[in-house]
Amino acid sequence: MLYAMIAKDKPGMGDRRVATRPVHLDHLHALGDKLVLAGALLDSQDKPEGSLMVVEAESLEAATAMFMADPFIKEGIFGATEIKPWRIAINNMTKGS
Repeated sequence: MLYAMIAKDKPGMGDRRVATRPVHLDHLHALGDKLVLAGALLDSQDKPEGSLMVVEAESLEAATAMFMADPFIKEGIFGATEIKPWRIAINNMTKGS
């Protein structure tokens, strides 16, 4: 099953987000095929203000463990997170977009 995490940054986390991004990306790459998609939520000036990640996992608990291992969580960048089961209804994405 697919699970999505929607996370919003705490105010003033821009510098910490930038500093943590390399290990965050390492974590995402380490998830391999379990990671379906990931990317930053952007504010009105196209600056990151949160993240959206989707993983494939056997349970909500397994998905939560993957999300909670993210360096952005460990570094306290996110002020709020929500994890939900997710179902694709329409997928117009092409590989490499």
